[in-house]
Amino acid sequence: MKLDKRSFLAAAALAALALFSVPAAAANMIGNCEVSGEKGSIPITSPAKAGQFTVEVSLPAPIWWNGDTPESIKDGMEYCLAAEIAWRAGYDKFELINVGWDPLVTGQTTDFDLALSEISITNERKEVVDFSIPYFNSDIGVLARADTPVDEKTIKEKTVGVQQATTGAAFVSDVLKMPANLVQVYPDQGDMFTALAAGQIDAAITDTSIVLAEEVKTNGKHVVAGQYKTGETYGAIYPKGGANNATLDKIIKSIIDDGTMSKLGGKYLAAVWGKDPAKVPYFNP
Repeated sequence: MKLDKRSFLAAAALAALALFSVPAAAANMIGNCEVSGEKGSIPITSPAKAGQFTVEVSLPAPIWWNGDTPESIKDGMEYCLAAEIAWRAGYDKFELINVGWDPLVTGQTTDFDLALSEISITNERKEVVDFSIPYFNSDIGVLARADTPVDEKTIKEKTVGVQQATTGAAFVSDVLKMPANLVQVYPDQGDMFTALAAGQIDAAITDTSIVLAEEVKTNGKHVVAGQYKTGETYGAIYPKGGANNATLDKIIKSIIDDGTMSKLGGKYLAAVWGKDPAKVPYFNP
């Protein structure tokens, strides 16, 4: 049957409508993270817990893990990194377990596949845990209240807070050599930042990446006054001698090599901080 012009245009419009109404392929998601790569492209064969992928973290860790409890967290730099690793290992979700910082870095936790918690790789820690290849560079930063500034010279006269068993604590003791009466040690970073807000300490010293996140969280009440060059890198913690450690390294390398790690950093770190960490002034020890 021959169509007149109006019938032809109507038919064309219906065809176009049908074309645009076809749903696009849904993105692969874990939490609020759009995962890339191929699911199960680098499978692990012996997970710590049968049938699932298990990740440990020590909370709080704003921007890296956006939320205060494992159940509430759906995104963040390391959450989405964990999601990407789980996906490429063959899983469409993972179990997140919150553990204490000291047990985590001293090899006292069990039944997990890897831990991501802004953990600096050190030789001392390597004696009790295995580390992944590095995935992030970090120096040591100084966070102070905006109304009580510190600088390279005055920091050594101030009362500073550090978190127990961190490289920041070791730096204050071994490099800055600050007297014990000027150093307050806290079991977790949340307690340390609370003490800073309450005026119990003049500055908090820990990874630059962590204090930058805290500066954002406080809306300018706390500021990153400076940092010290240490050459530190972050790595995932693996169980000592774990059967999947080499495979997980391959997954992390693939995430770095295909640009996914840089995309995560741009989305969750640089964009949120609003500044380049390298532009934070460096203090001399």
